[in-house]
Amino acid sequence: MEFINPDENDNKGIEDRRGSSGKKVAIGGIGSVVIIIIALIMGKNPSQLLNQVNNVVPQQQSEQSDQPYKESESETAQRKIAENVYRSCKTVWTSQLQQMGKSYQDPDFVMYTGSTSTACGQGEKAMGPFYCPGDQKIYIDLSFFDELAQRFNAAGDFARAYVVAHEFGHHIQNLLGYSQKLDNARGRVSDADYNKLSVKLELQADFLAGYWAHYAQDLQKNGIKINSSDVETALNAASQIGDDKLQKEAQGYVVPDAFTHGTSAQRVEWFKKGLESGDLKQGDTFNSPELN
Repeated sequence: MEFINPDENDNKGIEDRRGSSGKKVAIGGIGSVVIIIIALIMGKNPSQLLNQVNNVVPQQQSEQSDQPYKESESETAQRKIAENVYRSCKTVWTSQLQQMGKSYQDPDFVMYTGSTSTACGQGEKAMGPFYCPGDQKIYIDLSFFDELAQRFNAAGDFARAYVVAHEFGHHIQNLLGYSQKLDNARGRVSDADYNKLSVKLELQADFLAGYWAHYAQDLQKNGIKINSSDVETALNAASQIGDDKLQKEAQGYVVPDAFTHGTSAQRVEWFKKGLESGDLKQGDTFNSPELN
């Protein structure tokens, strides 16, 4: 993947908290790695589960550091990719929503290490990248890119781009009102039905990540150049983090009613649909017959 004229002087919305998040009290005595495994088994989004626990257990304040964060060469490369994808997403979605007559505002992009405070509760590295609608910010510990390559066997710049674009897609869903569908259903439907809505939301975010890539290739500034091998890296990343694969690894068997993000095949399918079609109407997962 190659970036086309990235505006690397545009740091608006980018917040670097790396090195400033100090030690935290364990959440109810349960580490974040355990939390994420429990979430997968229970059929809950890890960020939702951590949010619920944080509402009950008080958190120790962060220990702030006045020292600037010193990044390695590999971290510099990861940061630049993440920031450039964020800038590209802003450019694409500003144009796309304006053409649709929709109001648009940028999300912020927060990089942190270990843990950080958010409007949705305490953000933890083990949650992976996530979007918080409460403060309209995307959060990422860049070490997730190493985990993506090493644990999930999903290396490559476009795989990383897919991750950032997926979280940006959640912001677009928030602006368009799709996120509210889950908020309205919380506590009113069964866990299984709520999980089905969560799957639809996540698959739509995959579609929106592909949709971004479709139009980013047309940009002369903050655009991208991708080839077939780049696409394969993104599709592989989507495949490696499907619910069926993660549940199989975590507990040895699959519980479809507990899916919250969709199967590997579904994640690949919806990303490809967004990438190839560039048609937002084809990304309405909430009214898709195959998901009902």
